[in-house]
Amino acid sequence: MSTEPTFIPLDAIRRAPVPDPANAPTEDIRELLFDLEDAGELIVQRVPEPYVEVMTKYGRMKKIPLDKTWHHKSCGQCGHIPGYSTSIFWLNRQFGMSYDDPTDQTSCTAWNYYASATSNAVAQAAVASRNFAAAYATGFYPMIHCGTSYGHYKETRAELVHHPELRRKVRDIMAKLNKPLIVPEEIVHYSEWIHVMRDKIAERQVRDFSSITASIHPACHYYKLVTEDAIYDPDIYGGQRTATVTGLVEAVGSTVGDYSTFFDCCGFGFRHILVQRDFSRSFATQRKIEIMKEEANPDVVITHDTGCVTTLDKSQFAAKAHQRNVGVPVLSDAQFAALAMGAHPYRVVQLHWHATDYTALLEKMGIDWEQSWAEFESDLKRIESGEIEYLSWEDADA
Repeated sequence: MSTEPTFIPLDAIRRAPVPDPANAPTEDIRELLFDLEDAGELIVQRVPEPYVEVMTKYGRMKKIPLDKTWHHKSCGQCGHIPGYSTSIFWLNRQFGMSYDDPTDQTSCTAWNYYASATSNAVAQAAVASRNFAAAYATGFYPMIHCGTSYGHYKETRAELVHHPELRRKVRDIMAKLNKPLIVPEEIVHYSEWIHVMRDKIAERQVRDFSSITASIHPACHYYKLVTEDAIYDPDIYGGQRTATVTGLVEAVGSTVGDYSTFFDCCGFGFRHILVQRDFSRSFATQRKIEIMKEEANPDVVITHDTGCVTTLDKSQFAAKAHQRNVGVPVLSDAQFAALAMGAHPYRVVQLHWHATDYTALLEKMGIDWEQSWAEFESDLKRIESGEIEYLSWEDADA
């Protein structure tokens, strides 16, 4: 029997009752973490104040830190969509939030784990714990950029809680590194930070997005892995779908263009993006982009994961060569929010790394992309001449 949900149009969704955490079908992993800490098994890093509490799938409240965040970057963002990370950092600076962009962070190695199954539980948990310990040493709280890392770390946290032998082996590895076994109180995704900041983002909005229709792709590893830890809100989709991303799009005044295959993967899928890339491109374009165009005809697709932006955006060139019905720009929620607040489309958001034509979208946003590109080319000439070594935050924030 298929587990795919029946598509119910947005206007037919009714507000669901707020769930009672006492009836949740899953346990509250945080309570078990604190018990293990009391037993001397590990150290729990608490979410620092100020934080915002939001409701998760089964009604539990989750703490999202606003300040003093340690940014666990995404290898795919840094390698394929650098404007994704720079938009997140830009937003933090605009609100005066302190953050750490660490130089000693390692990859989570989850892509290896999900795509090839060549790793093992101890290695995966040790990598996670090593990164958590690095964050703990700074006093800043982990903020995970990648949806894959986020989902994987939630699974790893549950494994560490439930398997004493795994904890022992990981503690031994951490001891060789002269680091304690650290587990965060909450595993926090950057899009959750954007979600709780969405009203403040709207207050600082300088561009009119009211004429823009955006279709949402919710990232699988955000809400399908450890489903009870994703944010849900009775005022968004009637509490029937995850609230992140959609909440931001509505806050900045855009229309959500709903479509029937919202539940489907973007096509990335880990293993087949490596060994069956034509399948990924076909799925991304025929099962996602074309359905969006036929049912919602959006100006843009907004999502919140590295693999999703990459696959949905960069797969369209192949479909276009076959005269398929594609041609929708794809952005992350961080890039969308930054543009709404006036970020430069190239200095900050770095749209020149995207493959699908986005110029019509920028024009609809009121952005003169030709002038912006000329400004960016001027920056490049300054670097080429040796006047500046690189484009600094001060240049991007100007």
